[in-house]
Amino acid sequence: MEANMTIHVEVAYALPDKQRIVALELPAGTNVREAALRSGLDKQFPGLDLNSADLGVFGKVVSKPEAQILQDGDRVEIYRPLIADPKEVRKQRAAKAKAKAKASKAS
Repeated sequence: MEANMTIHVEVAYALPDKQRIVALELPAGTNVREAALRSGLDKQFPGLDLNSADLGVFGKVVSKPEAQILQDGDRVEIYRPLIADPKEVRKQRAAKAKAKAKASKAS
């Protein structure tokens, strides 16, 4: 690869009511975390910490964003932290349904 080659990537972040996709031209060899940091999305979304946010590429979580090098055309996605643990929510829903079924049998 030439030293001056660049790649074109997009960085995306979304809240329920506001979404942004930023197109960037970056040096070849840029990693996932660097692209997120260079997007400037933390300036548009107060409270967004790009140094610690979970990141992915095309819907697949990247476990080591500092080590994964981007390819031309990649879309980096910045993930929001989960508000509730999905397993816990399912357990609660199942327990509620079980209690409701038991109550309707008793009556």
